[in-house]
This record gives sequence, structure tokens and C-alpha cells, in this order.
Amino acid sequence: MAKTTSLKKEIQVLAVKMFELMGVDASVDISMTKDGTEGENVYQVNVEAEKEKGLLIGAHGSTLSAIQSFLSLAIRQRQGDWVRVVVNIGDWKQKQEEQLTLLANQAAQRALQTGQPQRLYNLDPSQRRIIHTMLSENQDVETQSQGEGSERYMVISPKS
Repeated sequence: MAKTTSLKKEIQVLAVKMFELMGVDASVDISMTKDGTEGENVYQVNVEAEKEKGLLIGAHGSTLSAIQSFLSLAIRQRQGDWVRVVVNIGDWKQKQEEQLTLLANQAAQRALQTGQPQRLYNLDPSQRRIIHTMLSENQDVETQSQGEGSERYMVISPKS
């Protein structure tokens, strides 16, 4: 518990300092949850920055992903272990998850109706993870990622 508290404080200090250096007026709140699929600690960094929200999210969440990667790497260098850090600016992550849930359900329905695998392209690893996790509860379809690197895509197929 003490390590969790000190790690939350360390992430808080790093995030606040990063936004200060960027010249962004932002409030940062850190919470910790357990990932249901793997039972690992996930540190949720919730950022409120009304004036710069769009700038911090970036095109398709690219700046948000960079901020998340930076915080993960900085904590890794300080702690020696990888820690899962998830950054959410405003309610962007929730909106993205809602869109991915809709996309996954539509693809699963198409797979079941046609009997054909449905391919989803242009998803980053975190988006594929969300869809894998969400559809793991569906007994009628299965998911898998195929391809390598930037050519990686997801396939949703009816279970045989």
C-alpha cells in the first residue's frame, strides 16, 4: 500500500511538472485500479485543462498517447519496473471507448450474420486491447490480431 501511495505521488509530481514546463494550466488527479484481465495495477492520470484540452489530446489522441508514453517511461526509469499508466484528458478516453464498443459490436454482428471474418484496420494497440477485452465476453465470436508492426489489424470471427 505504501508503494502504491508513493508511486501515485511520484506520477502526480511528474505530470504536474511536465504540464508546467509545457506552459499548460492543468489539474491532475491520480487514481489506481486493478486491471480485471491481468490483475495488474493501473494508474489513471485524469487531466483537466479546459483551455488546452484539444492541444493536449492532439489529432486522433496522438499527443495524449505521447504524454502517456512519456509518463510510463519516466516512471520506468525511476522505479526500474514498468508501470501501466493511462492518461485521460477531459472525457476523451470514455468517448473513444464508446466508439470502439459500437464498432466492435457492429463487426461482431456482421461476422455472425455473414459467417465471414471481419477485419478492423488502423487500430493502435490500446484500441485493439479494448476490443479484445470487450468481445471476450461474447460467446459467439472470437478475436485475434494479425500482421506485424503498423500493418497489424484485428479479425473478428464467428466461433465454429
